[in-house]
Amino acid sequence: MQTGNSRIPQYFKMSVEERQSALALALSVDMDKLDLLVNYEKALPLSTADTMIENVIGTFQLPFGLATNFTVNGTDVLIPMAVEEPSVVAAASNMARIVRKSGGFTTIYKDSIMIGQMHVIHVDNMDEAQVKVAQAKDELIAKANSFDKTLVALGGGVKDIELRTLILGTGEKVLTIHLHVDVLDAMGANAVNTMAERLTPDIERLTGGTVLLRILSNLADQRLTTAKVAIPFNDLDTDDFKGSEVAKRMVLANEIALADPYRAATHNKGIMNGIDPVLIATGNDWRAIEAGAHAFAARDGQYRALTKWTIQDETLHGELTMPMAVGIIGGATKTHPTARLSLEMMNIQSAADLAQLVVAVGLAQNMGAIRALATEGIQRGHMTLHARNIASQVGRNAEEINWLEAQMIEHNDVRMDAAKEFLNNRK
Repeated sequence: MQTGNSRIPQYFKMSVEERQSALALALSVDMDKLDLLVNYEKALPLSTADTMIENVIGTFQLPFGLATNFTVNGTDVLIPMAVEEPSVVAAASNMARIVRKSGGFTTIYKDSIMIGQMHVIHVDNMDEAQVKVAQAKDELIAKANSFDKTLVALGGGVKDIELRTLILGTGEKVLTIHLHVDVLDAMGANAVNTMAERLTPDIERLTGGTVLLRILSNLADQRLTTAKVAIPFNDLDTDDFKGSEVAKRMVLANEIALADPYRAATHNKGIMNGIDPVLIATGNDWRAIEAGAHAFAARDGQYRALTKWTIQDETLHGELTMPMAVGIIGGATKTHPTARLSLEMMNIQSAADLAQLVVAVGLAQNMGAIRALATEGIQRGHMTLHARNIASQVGRNAEEINWLEAQMIEHNDVRMDAAKEFLNNRK
């Protein structure tokens, strides 16, 4: 599927059925192709779920939404997002609408290298052990690659071996060996872990020590993806602030998140608000990406914001760089029907394609969050969207829900008690 135009005006005002039809039109496919969005029992059959994890007793669904307006590297794309939190899809879509005026997002993907770690303890002579491993590097690479001939045949496999020495709190030294593995379009955990485990006898023979741990690292700092935007000041104007003031406030908000780890934690959570839903929708390991993102944010010893916002020539520039170890082969990306549909909707052909779209969404989400925080405050927009959730809990039918939502927004009072009072006074 290929998106013709990601700009679908008033998409949020359409009924669910109208949104589905608009999506089919945008993707130039028949509604039959989107059958999983209508027939929920097909989205993840129990028979399929039972093959994915242990002790299956059912399935659990999240709202499956569509972020519109995205232009990434000159191509329009509609982004599926599975998420329960109000305002996430709306914020991403709204910021993408602003950014598309100035050309959209540009992205860069750096390699598909994952790191497999081997930690060797009880090494009597650390210098000698490192020399022996270094001398045997070519032999070790060849042997590791023999364990996954398919990956190697496609151009992947171990490309390098790096050595480090750790000093523990006890004073004990641990030899750390990094296998740099090009995993291509896979997330790579299975391939990397297999290689590390099977090299254990060779490493122990060379070092005279004991391999205690052998597993990939989720700090995938050799697999970075960057998204960038450049937005003229006049595209940032709001009812209350000129675009130049909005830009200055956003830059200052970002500087605070670079200096204050307490602010940075919430700042980066906002980025992941956009990233996780796309990962979930595509069947990727969002927990691994979360771990890598937060470790990368603390790479210089202090936890900091992942984004960088600057001003140059009356233009606001935004940039997000982070590890992005996604895959489109293996795991849930192949077994989960809706995950496959999500990849098709975005016309994903490689892990690099997916990584770049995911990081673009993360930058859009961050832009929306700090723009709101630095101007009107986060609650105004968030609570407006949250009104629907509260109205759905109090209202007994669609007419009451719509009326309650409108009342809470009109009176700027989005609370459960307020909704109940509005409904009681209506009678």
